[in-house]
Amino acid sequence: MSGGEGTEGSGSGSRAASDPYARHTLTAVADKIAVLSQKGGTGKTTTVRTLADAFRRADLRVLTIDLDPQGNLSDYFDVPPDAEPTMGDVLTGKARASEAVLEGVIIPANLSLAEAELMLAGRMGRELTLRKALKDVEDDFDVILIDCPPSLGLLTVNALVAADYALLSSEAQYFALQGVEQALEVIELARDGLNPDLEWLGVVFNIADMRTVHSREAYESLREHVKDKLFETTIRQSIAYAESAERAVSILDHRPDLGADYLKLADEVLGRLGMPEARRRLAAVA
Repeated sequence: MSGGEGTEGSGSGSRAASDPYARHTLTAVADKIAVLSQKGGTGKTTTVRTLADAFRRADLRVLTIDLDPQGNLSDYFDVPPDAEPTMGDVLTGKARASEAVLEGVIIPANLSLAEAELMLAGRMGRELTLRKALKDVEDDFDVILIDCPPSLGLLTVNALVAADYALLSSEAQYFALQGVEQALEVIELARDGLNPDLEWLGVVFNIADMRTVHSREAYESLREHVKDKLFETTIRQSIAYAESAERAVSILDHRPDLGADYLKLADEVLGRLGMPEARRRLAAVA
């Protein structure tokens, strides 16, 4: 691992007694974070894109993985629709993960990923496919962010089995708690079966208008049930996120005032990952 963060990652085992979020590891490999939601429209993909941008500002090497056949994250990075190879090729063994990394930033996806998911369904050990594929690149990055599809099917299970951490994106709505509980059930299934070390990083309260009673009540309801797993930072609702996605420009550059929410969230996430040096670097540029 290059830079100061490699030292942080390789030393996480020594923090285990004092840091509940520290990952026990003897090797400096990427922290893999699966970002998921049980439905669309929760700001999940924007969270992946913007956290990646914020982490890079902290001098971390970040890879994003588009694991959604809709390819929204790939669109956000302005990936050509005919780009090859893609995540579908990686999961079906047609390409190595390292061969599919585009411009050092993303392994893209398109509708061929849906076909790959169908092919995987009939294979033995299908839940382990992504975990095995990422071994090809996990030494080359500090953080790998996986944008899961807005469902809790085989692709999401693959992400959870491959990941070290799960990060939930929740919309500021009345049924937010129900969606979080459903996602937590899938996380527990991954833990009980194939990934007992999977950590639940927390819940991001997205697309929120905290001026309304509805959003404030939804936030308090979530906090009552998940306690300190709910991030303090809330992501404000704005049409600017759709505009930034359409222009393939990070919200940090398109609307820095709104991007400040994500810089605060990135700081919280880095704190839970046990990366103090990265937090200091981020604070210096925020």
